[in-house]
Amino acid sequence: MSFFFYKKSCTKGQERVRKSSVDLRREIIEVGGTQYLFELRKKPKKKKEEKKPEPEPEEITGPVSEEDFLKGAVHGKLHVVEKFLADGGSPDTCDEFRRTALHRVSLEGHKEIAEKLLARGATVDFRDRLDSTAVHWACRGGHLEIVKLLQEKGADLNVKDKLLSTPLHVATRTGMPEIVEHLINNGVNINSRDREGESALHDAVRLNRYKIIKMLIQHGADMLAKNLAGKTPTDLVQLWQADTREVLEKQEPNATEMPA
Repeated sequence: MSFFFYKKSCTKGQERVRKSSVDLRREIIEVGGTQYLFELRKKPKKKKEEKKPEPEPEEITGPVSEEDFLKGAVHGKLHVVEKFLADGGSPDTCDEFRRTALHRVSLEGHKEIAEKLLARGATVDFRDRLDSTAVHWACRGGHLEIVKLLQEKGADLNVKDKLLSTPLHVATRTGMPEIVEHLINNGVNINSRDREGESALHDAVRLNRYKIIKMLIQHGADMLAKNLAGKTPTDLVQLWQADTREVLEKQEPNATEMPA
C-alpha cells in the first residue's frame, strides 16, 4: 500500500467521523434543541420513595368461607386463616383438586401459616388428586425451611405421587440443590425410580442440573441404572453437555460392576 493511498484512506476515515459527529449534533438539536439538554441537567433527581408500611389487616366480622380460606392461605393472609380455624373450620379443607391450604402455603413459602395449620392438626402427608403431599409442593417451590418444618412434623421424605416421583425427583427437576442436599443428608432413597423407571440422576442429566449431578454422584447414585427405555444417565447426555459428560465418564464404573 502506497503512502499516498494510506493517507487518502485515513483522510476519508476522519471525514466520516466528523460527518457522524455533525449528524449526531444535528439530530440532538432536532429532537429538542440545546435548551432541552440544559433542562435535563437542571432537572432534580427523583428521591427513592420510602417503602410504606403495610396496612393493618381489616377485621373480619363474618364467617370465612372455604374458598376465602384457601385463597387467604395462598396470599399469605394469616388473619383470614386464623379466623377460619377459630370458627371451627377444618385445616384439611381442600379444593376440587384435593389441594389443601398446607399444600398451597408450602408452594408459596408461607412458613408462619404452615406452622399454624400444623398446630391445628393439618394432615402433614395429605395427598392431592395427583397424590402429591406438601413436601412435594415445598420442593417444587424451593422452600427448604418448609421442607424442614414438614419433616419435623413427621412428613415422609420418600413419599411418591401418582407418577412415582419422590420429593428428590421434584427438587432435582426444579433445580433446588439446597433441598436436594438436605434430602440426601437425611437418608432418602437416592436411586428411587419414577413411573418411567428414571432416578433423580436421569432427571438431573436430562435437565443439565450440573451441581445436582455432581452431588448425586458423590453420594452414590447408580450410574448404570436403566430407565424403561433402556437408557442410563450417561446415555441421556447431549453433545453440548461437555461438562456433564466429563463428570459422568470420570465416575462411571465398568460394566462388570453392574449390581445384580
